Amino acid sequence: MDFLLSVIGYAVDLGNVWRFPYICYQNGGGAFLLPYLLMAIFGGVPLFYMELALGQFHRSGCISIWKHICPIFKGIGFAICIIALYVAFYYNTIMAWALYYLLSSFRPTLPWTTCSNSWNTANCNLYMSTDHNVSWSNSSTSPAEEFYTRQVLQVHRSEGLHQLGSVSWQLALCLLFIFTIVYFSIWKGVKTSGKVVWVTATFPYLVLLVLLVRGATLPGAWRGVVFYLKPDWQKLLSTTVWIDAAAQIFFSLGPGFGVLLAFASYNPFHNNCYKDALITSSVNCLTSFLSGFVIFTMLGYMAEMRQQDVGSVAKDAGPSLLFIIYAEALANMPAATFFSIIFFLMIIMLGLDSTFAGLEGVITAMIDEFPQLLSKRREWFVLGLVCVCFLGALSTLTYGGAFVVKLFEEYATGPAIITVVLLEVIAVSWFYGTNRFCNDIHLMLGFYPGCFWRICWVAICPCFLLFIIISFLAFPPEVRLFNYHFPPWTTALGYCIGISSFICVPAYMVFYLLTAKGTFKERLLKSITPVPSGDQYREYIVTNAV
Repeated sequence: MDFLLSVIGYAVDLGNVWRFPYICYQNGGGAFLLPYLLMAIFGGVPLFYMELALGQFHRSGCISIWKHICPIFKGIGFAICIIALYVAFYYNTIMAWALYYLLSSFRPTLPWTTCSNSWNTANCNLYMSTDHNVSWSNSSTSPAEEFYTRQVLQVHRSEGLHQLGSVSWQLALCLLFIFTIVYFSIWKGVKTSGKVVWVTATFPYLVLLVLLVRGATLPGAWRGVVFYLKPDWQKLLSTTVWIDAAAQIFFSLGPGFGVLLAFASYNPFHNNCYKDALITSSVNCLTSFLSGFVIFTMLGYMAEMRQQDVGSVAKDAGPSLLFIIYAEALANMPAATFFSIIFFLMIIMLGLDSTFAGLEGVITAMIDEFPQLLSKRREWFVLGLVCVCFLGALSTLTYGGAFVVKLFEEYATGPAIITVVLLEVIAVSWFYGTNRFCNDIHLMLGFYPGCFWRICWVAICPCFLLFIIISFLAFPPEVRLFNYHFPPWTTALGYCIGISSFICVPAYMVFYLLTAKGTFKERLLKSITPVPSGDQYREYIVTNAV
């Protein structure tokens, strides 16, 4: 049970709450569930199962495991660690924003409900105002939008990525507090983090249930549900829908970040990782679907109060959906303070679980690779890692920090991690060999994977990942945030950030072939010959999604 909560806490993150509902209604509502489920069955779940089985059998982190699979691909492990650091640079900043909202929720009046604050402009108007003399224009903004953009982010004080401005000391303190929690949760390993799993992994579900029940009783909730689920079957003819479905299930389940390998490496050798993969994947998909109802009942309520279409209310995606639209909906409900507190506390806990997991993946990988140097100095290593993450996140705390977050989100993780996982599945299925891999699973579980899993690992999963990569290159996303369009040079910068992690793979291949002993043929043969796994044993079983 502890392991399941661990992996669920990692896989269920902020993206389940904001990304899936938005992508679902944008791509045909209920019709989107068909490509989503197909991509999950033939792509996401097989990859998820593969990583759990690899980690549990070889009992190694994402770097040292490659000597047991295909040594020349060891650069994949280093690339994964770099990508995990990039994620830590921006992901925790979103939690800092949520913490700012949480602290602001303890005021007598929620500050994003009025236009009389120091940060408000003349364009601020109350959408929920009963004053029929209020006039609206295209330049009108809500108090929730101005609180988010002008008080929390202070993005109006930055001209863009070329001039980010100073660091916001309020957000810096919030982020410092977040990283302090992170450090004291993982500094001793899973022995300490296991004490918080029952809260961090289960509390978000309690809050989602409370918000769902409350949202369903609000006027106009049905409008949001209809808008969310009404199928548009014509959308299925668009390749964009299938691209979004593939990307969503991939990033939702989260293979390729080293976390699943690390968690599974602490499991008992005969643990049923097959069952774990199916249960966790199912819970993840159902959570995304449930989150859609939580979000869209509120959006339907907002549309009813504003006397607008739901589509006009649901125009914001990403964090704006949570920090502007949803925050405003909560603020205009009875017991607004209570619901605001539990909502933003849920956002923080969802983020903490994933941050714990991402950093634990890096820690396990580095300690396994350099045991003599780090195994007895875990506390100091974790402290150094957390400090690096905090310093790396400083650019996201500037007045233009939201632009940096967007840049990292679009380029630093997406294409790089998909390419890394493509190489990973090729190395396992084609070099290590599906037959050998299935024999490993038989030794652990007592049965061989069926033909479906073999076909997925050998052919369907590589095609699934290649499809996402080609789609990204052929149809690069137009990156914009608020009214700021990212200039062309940021695309080149984004690709450089992405390549900076992936370059570890070919670089290590060259390094290995140059430094190995023997003739070139002998070195090449050695580079693809796995070293048998020893009878390794972890001192403790993983107990948290951290």
